[in-house]
Amino acid sequence: MAVPRPQTPQFEAFMTNLSYARRMVEAGRMLTPLKSPSIDIDDFYRAAWVQAVAAIDHWLHEEVLRRVSELAAKDSPDMPYQLRVYELPLHTIEAVRRGAVTVPEAVVEHLRDKLAAQSLQHPGKISEILKLVTEKKVWYEAAGWINRSFFQGRTSLNEKKLRSRYLEITQRRNKIAHDADLIDGDLEQRRPIDEASVNDAIDWIERIALAIAHVLDDEG
Repeated sequence: MAVPRPQTPQFEAFMTNLSYARRMVEAGRMLTPLKSPSIDIDDFYRAAWVQAVAAIDHWLHEEVLRRVSELAAKDSPDMPYQLRVYELPLHTIEAVRRGAVTVPEAVVEHLRDKLAAQSLQHPGKISEILKLVTEKKVWYEAAGWINRSFFQGRTSLNEKKLRSRYLEITQRRNKIAHDADLIDGDLEQRRPIDEASVNDAIDWIERIALAIAHVLDDEG
């Protein structure tokens, strides 16, 4: 049974970005039989890996901003504690007082600027930023949801294992992006990569995004 996807522009953009990664993998697979010395097929797989991580990083940013805007507009006493105590600079407060911007607009604008230089590639950092929109234990609940929805309860996936898997994926992305995927201490040999490992990483990224979205949407 297919797992339902959130019907939001943010998640649709995520799936589009993830599809670019899958196309890179497909291109690598199709070019593999050619084995041209001028083309390193593995670079298609590395590009796909980086693109997939960028897709979930971008989605997390946009999803948090969307939910913060909605929660701030409600001005409910039930909003998450971290959002209730979110601090704005004095010039922004003055702009709200003058009616130049609304409170939700001011909060989102300030948060967008704050997040602009931050990557959401570490589970701990993701947990911290998600406290603005929920007080749930997101990784704990996401692990349970993935286990039920994708593996019918047949795995022992838990919060620690899910965090570890996500970190493995993002750390490999960083080695590709920042170290040319070179083996530590070697200036020529790069780490092995193949179609199967990249597809697995992309699948996990999709599962994790779906799980986080489900946890945030679930009112139970």
